[in-house]
Amino acid sequence: MNYKTEFTNGTTTVEVTGRFTFGDHSSFRKLIEEVRGHEASTLVLNISGVDFIDSAGLGMLLLARDESEKTNTTVVLRGAQGQVKRMLEVARFDTLFRLED
Repeated sequence: MNYKTEFTNGTTTVEVTGRFTFGDHSSFRKLIEEVRGHEASTLVLNISGVDFIDSAGLGMLLLARDESEKTNTTVVLRGAQGQVKRMLEVARFDTLFRLED
């Protein structure tokens, strides 16, 4: 997993690329700490560049949601495609996150 962040007008956008798996746990924790400092009202995770996600990756998205609830930040998952989109659908993430194409 690779990522880059951008903060503008109260929104933090994180562009995530590559595979999003158990091996990315420490990197994702670092990312969550980084975006927490932005004090944004919305966190957009642009996952259009993620070509594979496993159950640990789904768990990390839930972690981001849990952390954002502490600061009343809305988490948006944007651009899921292929296997990633199917995993989000099967896991019913549409009931937990705002999903955008």
